[in-house]
Amino acid sequence: MTTLQKKIDFAVVFRVTKANPNGDPLNGNRPRTDYDGYGEVTDVCIKRKMRDRLLERWVAKGRKNDGNMIFVQSDDRKEDDATSLRARAEAVLGNKFGSGETRKLACERWLDVRAFGQLFALKMKSSKKKSDEQDGEGDTGVSIGIRGPVSVHSAFSVEPVSQFVTSTQITKSVSGEGDGTKRSSDTMGMKHRVDQGLYTFYGSMNPQLAEKTSFSDADAAVIREILPKLFENDASSARPEGSMEVLKVIWWQHNCKAGQYSSAKVHRTLKVHPDGSMKIDSLDDLTPEVIDGF
Repeated sequence: MTTLQKKIDFAVVFRVTKANPNGDPLNGNRPRTDYDGYGEVTDVCIKRKMRDRLLERWVAKGRKNDGNMIFVQSDDRKEDDATSLRARAEAVLGNKFGSGETRKLACERWLDVRAFGQLFALKMKSSKKKSDEQDGEGDTGVSIGIRGPVSVHSAFSVEPVSQFVTSTQITKSVSGEGDGTKRSSDTMGMKHRVDQGLYTFYGSMNPQLAEKTSFSDADAAVIREILPKLFENDASSARPEGSMEVLKVIWWQHNCKAGQYSSAKVHRTLKVHPDGSMKIDSLDDLTPEVIDGF
């Protein structure tokens, strides 16, 4: 299978309706915003959802050992008995984990490693003792870094959402401890939501880096397949079913590995308006494909 042959840029436009798309734990779990009041969803949050959709696709395809397994699985969705990333790596790679073949074998087995990269941190072997002359830190082992070809930006709202954030005080009136014979006192809490907001995030796929991880055109097609379904099976109390909706995926495929234009110039051609309408400025010999959300 050949690696990615043409540079790809993409964008995703999605709507938030009465949901908290990405709470900030340092701000009482209020929806993330920048200093200008624009809503934000971090790239880490987006890639978590991408991995979840990729894992669901792998399961739907029969859990075949075809190189489309997902390495970074969340605890509530994992498809194996691994209790940590290291345990998962050791279970799959065996005694070759930590060897010179780790990078190659990991890229062959896990799609998210081929796409986003991964850092495998290895502690020093327990048999290696620190001498009295060593400083306090000692030998921390080695790290095997893999740089992936797929980059994803954080999402930002088209207009400030600060005025659309609603905070609601809630109470818990059930016994969380004890034998249930005595009612505990109510506890107070807060829930926050964005009543309405339109967000956009961008991404790119780099063929030069794809050569390092063997990320292929088929892998790019899988990413394209799951983006319109980014928020399916992602419901929670903070994001009720239907409150997060992908409106459009815009997909630019260049005609060469280096690309006809920089990603910055391509991304700037997309203009999204608060009412959900959008305009894409034309670039010579680069026609975007506009894909409807699921």
